[in-house]
Amino acid sequence: MCIIYASFAVALGSDVEGGSPDGPEYAVSIPASESQPAPHIAVPPNRGVDVSVTIDNSHRLCSPATILADHPVNTVDGVARWRTAVRDRVLTELDAFLRENRIGAVQEIAVDDIARQYVAGGKCLRSTFMYIGWLCGEAPDAAALRAAAALELVHAFAMIQDDVMDESELRRGAPTGHVAFADAHRNRRMPGDAGRFGESAAVLLGDICLVWADKMLRESGIRPDCLYRVWPRFDEMRIELAVGQFGDLLNDVRTEPDFGQVLALARAKSGNYTVRRPLELGAAMAGCDESTLSALSRYGRAVGEAFQMRDDLLGVFGTPDATGKPGDGDLTQHKATTVVIAARQLADPAARRELDTLLSAPVVDAGATDRLRALITDSGAPARIEAMISDRVGEARRTIESTTLPEPMRRVLDGMGLICVTRHP
Repeated sequence: MCIIYASFAVALGSDVEGGSPDGPEYAVSIPASESQPAPHIAVPPNRGVDVSVTIDNSHRLCSPATILADHPVNTVDGVARWRTAVRDRVLTELDAFLRENRIGAVQEIAVDDIARQYVAGGKCLRSTFMYIGWLCGEAPDAAALRAAAALELVHAFAMIQDDVMDESELRRGAPTGHVAFADAHRNRRMPGDAGRFGESAAVLLGDICLVWADKMLRESGIRPDCLYRVWPRFDEMRIELAVGQFGDLLNDVRTEPDFGQVLALARAKSGNYTVRRPLELGAAMAGCDESTLSALSRYGRAVGEAFQMRDDLLGVFGTPDATGKPGDGDLTQHKATTVVIAARQLADPAARRELDTLLSAPVVDAGATDRLRALITDSGAPARIEAMISDRVGEARRTIESTTLPEPMRRVLDGMGLICVTRHP
């Protein structure tokens, strides 16, 4: 039995009052056309576990079993090493793709450089989870990894649009896209409003990233039957992401959003598309059976929710050095996150009134954010959210332990679940 959760010693607690149904569910098996050509690679009998494949002359991407063999007890170290290898390869593929698809016509405002900022500095969780889904049914494969890398372009699209809507100024320690475009406008003494120009240019770049994601997936080199199985789910994931963003906008302007609604929309906007849907995409692409797809979906939902709740805690208590974003961004932007809504529901009447007054102010200054953090802490909301995170991680672990997946894949999923929720302020 794996012991990687021994250090995750947060007492379990019941969820804050409220709940919500699952997001949209998808068929777990999409049959390939009989006219599809036969696979062009030979899959070994013990599929998805034990082989290493040469990606190119300078890089060798190992299977989970190969990496974890060096770390038979400390799974987290082994998974972290493997995840780093996958991330490095994903970033290499993205760099090559961006070089091949340069937008030369508008280089006076550094479009390619700003696109690279959104693509190059990430954790690559989504592409990693998609590749894990693939490895649950197939052997390591360069084309599958390139296909998974396309999710980072979807993520770039989402971040660019989100930064515009939230009026964020910092992303990964650098100016956000619309801010950088506005600065370019001012530096070149262009006519018109720099802010409006920056927002418009950022929206267009986000659109390009979304189209690029299609292109990278389509041209990844995966077999036609794999592409046939994955594409409907790829479309549904992007629709779900946009619908979740709509819901997020509405929650931010509601006077008393329900915790269950906030959690459901956070799941659709971020949690699902960070873990659950990428796993489903990879597993569907690999042709996994219904039981494997169902188990990965349940695991992904639990870890995705835990990931989003950790993100919500960092949105209140994080630091720019750790997160690359303003540490008080969720408070100054009046975001209705799980932490904020839990604090409001758990606080006593006087504290709730003070929370409402501070959060409804047109400008939330440094003094107000300090007071809000104190009120949120005193309400017990952070401890409750931590307990919910622990509960979701436990659920995910039990789900994976109940599967027939090979031991290396169970250990990888175990370790990735912990990695997703142990980000620090």
